[in-house]
Amino acid sequence: MILTLELMLVGIALLFLISIVANKFSERLGVPALLIFLVVGMLAGSEGPGGIPFDDPAIAQIIGIIALAYILFSGGLDTRWEQIQPILWPGIALSTVGVVLTATMLGGFAVLVLGFSPLTGLLLGAVVASTDAAAVFSVLRTARARLQGNLRPLLELESGSNDPVAVLLTIGIIGVILAPGTSLLAVVPMFVQQMAVGGLLGYGMGQAVIFLINRLKLEFEGLYPVLSLTMVLLTYGLTATLGGNGFLAVYVAGLVMGNSIVVHKKSLIRFHDGIAWLMQIVMFLALGLLVFPSQLVSAVVPGLLAALFLILIARPVAVLITLLPWKMPVNEKVLVSWVGLRGAVPIILATYPLVAGVPNAELIFNIVFFIVLVSALVHGTSIPSVARWLGLAAPLEETRKLSREFDVDPDTPSQLLELVIPPDAPAAGKQVVDLGLPKGALIILMQKGDERFVPGGSTIIEIGDTLLFLTTGDLADVVRTRLLCREEPPNVSATDT
Repeated sequence: MILTLELMLVGIALLFLISIVANKFSERLGVPALLIFLVVGMLAGSEGPGGIPFDDPAIAQIIGIIALAYILFSGGLDTRWEQIQPILWPGIALSTVGVVLTATMLGGFAVLVLGFSPLTGLLLGAVVASTDAAAVFSVLRTARARLQGNLRPLLELESGSNDPVAVLLTIGIIGVILAPGTSLLAVVPMFVQQMAVGGLLGYGMGQAVIFLINRLKLEFEGLYPVLSLTMVLLTYGLTATLGGNGFLAVYVAGLVMGNSIVVHKKSLIRFHDGIAWLMQIVMFLALGLLVFPSQLVSAVVPGLLAALFLILIARPVAVLITLLPWKMPVNEKVLVSWVGLRGAVPIILATYPLVAGVPNAELIFNIVFFIVLVSALVHGTSIPSVARWLGLAAPLEETRKLSREFDVDPDTPSQLLELVIPPDAPAAGKQVVDLGLPKGALIILMQKGDERFVPGGSTIIEIGDTLLFLTTGDLADVVRTRLLCREEPPNVSATDT
């Protein structure tokens, strides 16, 4: 069969469709999406049923870098500053000191147990030392893995900001291997420069995005997402060109934009959430295509040993040492130790030795890929259970019928409140005009059976009806009290309509 453009488009579309449908089943099976996407890529590869020939680590590296930039920007865009402010310094410590400790311990294990040379062992440790933002975001932002307190922001901040250290360690060690006599201490000033330039340019480019979006007044709303897409690439490229870390810059730029007043902010957050999922699929499919399952056989034993050491010893010890200055409960430290998801970043970093021609690069790549598979299976499937066992699982939020169809600007005090009328509610049998709602609370949608409509003053409220209110945080309890017969909240005054 002749490979035409049409057949290529059909093949790409089928890969995307299979990945999306498989992700639906991954939620039910408790398997993280990254594992599904990797497996689909492997099956589509040259040794799988798909038979797609792909053996270019340089192209896979480029795809991974671009995809990760958009994933990190989306993660920062959807993170609230008030959530990460209390855990800023522990998060920074985990993303720097924690990464170095993990790389050192795993490197030592590779030398003593796996028989690697010191530099090659340390290179393996550096490649898998950082947790993966795409994996952490996708797992922790599912309903199954809701965590109490500041644990989710801490883990997301760590995964979003620890890539620079792993990248610098990897590049520095490769440089030493290829140029004997070079000292690893040369990485230190490079690290300071990368972090400083990346952070400053990320903040500056974030402010530039805000300025452009708010001031350009584009004629077509659809151009605003295009503008933000362009600025992500510009932020990464400009930062890397000027000697900074592009990954840190795009994450900081997203964080700055997400915590500022921006035109069409809600729609932009949703747009970039979709782009992040698209990038995850593209990235993991490409990395899966790069793997030859037959070559993984030689990496099973060393990969399994390294994965178990990383999960059970290196990550917990690094976390416990790093968090010593902060008084965190033991169960929280244990959970942080357990959530050490490895994903696309280690695989992308494993392509660096391949591209540079480092000795044993293929073995390192296969071991890293195996470590990622083990981490996805162990961590990705067990986080909800471990959180419940440690007493740190947050209650699942009630599934909303109506509020998910509406957007409220996160920069305003308004919020949506959805209530289902129970049998004992005083509102049952009353007309809307007789509910005694406070001024500032408006019913914007009502569901009665299968019918949805905007109620009038004479609409009668019945048991089982669902009401969606547009109100403010300080009046939400008043509305609940008037409709559901709860105790009147203290120190809240409301003027009845």
